[in-house]
Amino acid sequence: MSTQTSGRGGAPATPAAGNAAPKPAGRHVVQLPEYQRELVDLQPGERVVACRPHAFTDVQNSYCPGCTHGIVQRLVAEVIDELGIEGITVGIAPVGCSVTCYDFFSCDMIEASHGRAPAVATAVKRVHPEDVVFSYQGDGDLASIGMAETVHAATRGEKITVIFINNAIYGMTGGQMAPTTLPNQVTQTSPYGRDVSTAGYPVRVCELLSTLDGVAYAERVSCDNLKDIRAAKRAIKKAFEYQIEGVGYSLVEVVSTCPTNWGMTPQQSFDWLRENMLPYYPLGVYRDVRAEGFATAAEAAAARAAACPIAQKGRE
Repeated sequence: MSTQTSGRGGAPATPAAGNAAPKPAGRHVVQLPEYQRELVDLQPGERVVACRPHAFTDVQNSYCPGCTHGIVQRLVAEVIDELGIEGITVGIAPVGCSVTCYDFFSCDMIEASHGRAPAVATAVKRVHPEDVVFSYQGDGDLASIGMAETVHAATRGEKITVIFINNAIYGMTGGQMAPTTLPNQVTQTSPYGRDVSTAGYPVRVCELLSTLDGVAYAERVSCDNLKDIRAAKRAIKKAFEYQIEGVGYSLVEVVSTCPTNWGMTPQQSFDWLRENMLPYYPLGVYRDVRAEGFATAAEAAAARAAACPIAQKGRE
């Protein structure tokens, strides 16, 4: 946590309850959640300008420089704080670079077998429907070995939230080609570039899932600049809110970097992401049933099937 000890022009700052002191020039004054304020002993002339989210443990993470896993996980923790749901939140950790994310969140966490996070999340949500359940998965976990679980959890409209990291490669296991690897992209298992004539084309997860009736919300975001980081947080918060409000299945796909396995510096990896990944994986909202005028995904699905008599059975 950081504090600031002087106001504008060097004049002593006047502390106020709840960190409501005048905003210093060029700095953001953090408004702490009620449950955190009692933990902060502000001295005269101090105000909070940065603070680790309560839902984010004080543990050094294991991610490479330039990887956006740490940014995304902090955003998830900030949303948990802002919604005040830490005590009823259950996260599902994947197999991949974020396999140890159970160490980084203060909420309850469960480790799932490779690709099975949606199945585990489904079980938790059905047994404890009052809880907020999210899975955090990479592209190998979600779109390869876990594709069946992903598609069927989405088409069933399971009221869970999925945070999906798309860095176009298998990260933890050494840099193999993933379902999201771009055409002609070099990986450990495609040393001459992905040949679409034999390996097929990349899977566009948001576009795929947005066609399924159980999906309430699907958005693709990025974390390569401050503006997009803020947009990513808004998307993650909406995804959690849709779950809390019972709207349906929600997924936020984050187009991300993997400097280590791409063989680049952090800055080069962000440049490569902008030049190659964003044109292939455009950012934006791919499904939002509320924006379409429906209260829930189930209501939107019924409207889609309005011309099918048997699909309307029981809705009279």
